[in-house]
Formats: sequence, structure tokens, C-alpha cells
Amino acid sequence: MKHAVDVSLEKQDALLIVDVQNDFVNGGSLPVANADEIIPVLNSYIEIFTKHSLPIFLSRDWHPANHCSFLECGGDWPPHCIAGTHGADFATGLIRPLNAQIISKATTADREEYSDFDSPEMQKLLESHAVKRLFVGGLATEFCIYYTVRDALKCGYKIFVLADGVRAINLTVGDGTKAMAEMSSLGAEKIVLAGILP
Repeated sequence: MKHAVDVSLEKQDALLIVDVQNDFVNGGSLPVANADEIIPVLNSYIEIFTKHSLPIFLSRDWHPANHCSFLECGGDWPPHCIAGTHGADFATGLIRPLNAQIISKATTADREEYSDFDSPEMQKLLESHAVKRLFVGGLATEFCIYYTVRDALKCGYKIFVLADGVRAINLTVGDGTKAMAEMSSLGAEKIVLAGILP
């Protein structure tokens, strides 16, 4: 991905934090390496968007106990983010503003959903807030971040990926870097916290 850009926030901007849940951080059933490092960074983004009275969305995996993505059901992953469990809760330490709106995905047993846009609610919420530009961070870079960004771009949104607020699983070394490059080639731009101008 190209160098990070500097951006002034506008009234049609929104922040989307993807799947920062207990099962995906240290001690969870499917931990992403160094995921805990992004929590204070994401909190700073949340504070900035709150200060500007801009919408904040928090997405989450919200699986039934027999979800198709689980190894025992023929999927690729250990059981994780089962609805109503501690593992599915947003990660301890992540700020959850009272006005943040939650998007749940992969809520039925027979469907895997990596993209937040697999939930019809996502598009409706963005439209209700007249969002044009979406700032996206969370977990994991080459899965739910990548597919969410790809679909958001297809829907016509301008996308900024929070380069200091994502982490990759890296099943194969370099998967996260490749995903960042692919998102850039699709039209997403990279930003870091210092690039949000006052």
C-alpha cells in the first residue's frame, strides 16, 4: 500500500471497527498476533470521531454454536465468537461509545460472512447517516478487513484503512502485507493516527 495520507475529517465520515472481540485477542480461542496492540490506537480514533460527533460502527462475528466455519462442522477455524459468550464480547479495554451502532454478521449456521456488507444492515446504516467516507480498522487484515473494504469500495465509498489499527493472522507469511497492497490497488488509501488533521 502507498504511503499514508493526511486527512481532515468531514461531516459525511464514519469510523468502522471490525471484529475486535475477545476471541481474536490474546487469550482468545482464535488470537491474532499482536492484536492487543491496536486497542489503544483504535480507542484514540474512537475518541477523535466522538469529539467530531461522527458516527461509529462496531462489527462483530456473532456465531451460533454449530457455525459452518468451525472445524467440527467442516470449516477452517476453531470455535470462536459464539453469540452471548465472553469470547464474542468486544475486547476488554476497547472503548464502546454509547451511540456506537453494532453490526452482527455470520449469525446463521450455514453461512460464513467475512465482509460487514454481507449484513444488509451495514449499507442501510451508512445510508441513514449519509456516509461517503469510511475509516476502517480492526481484525483481521486479510480476512474481515479486506473483504469489508473490497465491498465498501464496490458500493462507492471512499475508504481509508487504519494502517496502525489493523493486524493480520498471516497463515502464510506476508498475507497481511499482500492484503494491504490489494486494498490499495482497489482504491483504498492508508492512514495512521497522526494523519488525522485537526
